[in-house]
This record gives sequence, C-alpha cells and structure tokens, in this order.
Amino acid sequence: QVQLVESGGGLVQPGGSLRLSCAASGFSLDYYSIGWFRQAPGKEREGVSCARSRDGSTYYAEPVKGRFTISRDNAKNTVYLQMNSLRPEDTAVYYCAAPRRGSDYCNHLEAIDYWGKGTPVTVSS
Repeated sequence: QVQLVESGGGLVQPGGSLRLSCAASGFSLDYYSIGWFRQAPGKEREGVSCARSRDGSTYYAEPVKGRFTISRDNAKNTVYLQMNSLRPEDTAVYYCAAPRRGSDYCNHLEAIDYWGKGTPVTVSS
C-alpha cells in the first residue's frame, strides 16, 4: 500500500527555519517524482516545490525561491523540504504528494495520485 507520511512541522518565529520530511512506504522513490504543496486557511492548495525522478531537476514556486530547498534520499525513501527565512505568509498545512510512477508532473495538482495527510507549519511571533 502506497503511503506518504509528513513530519517536521510546528511553530516557528519569522526568520526561522524548519525541515519537513516525507517518508514513503509501499513504493520506491527511485521511480517517483515528489512534490510539496501547501494550503493556508481559506485558500486553495498550491504547489511549493517538486523533485523529479527522471532527471533530478527541481521546481520552486516564486514565493519560496531562494528560501526553500527540496532534496531526496532514495536510500531512506525520504524527501525533505528545508525551509529558511520563514515568513508569516508561509503558514499553512504542508503536504507531500506523488504523481503516477515515471511522471514528472509533481507540481501539478491534477496530476497527483498519492497524498500525505499533511503537517502544519505556523510562522508567528
């Protein structure tokens, strides 16, 4: 059974850092691209970052470029999202997600087949 489990969320002050983890089970990340999405209260879910399995390329949404870094440890079957210089507008529930095996569309909501349950991030003083 395919499962994605996020961890690492919490409360952090503006300017602080958090590292989110996404542990996969039931499939090997060697063959799957993984995306991070977030949903703030009252807003639609949006793509944040994506790490493609085919060529190792990455994608970042404009609001997080230069502050967030996605990485993957295929040996641990885990993907990470390092978030630095956090801002109050980064407050949201963060989800990791995967499209079907071999797909590169890990930053497209409509292409996602598997979702984690999310981990909340609150940036506040």
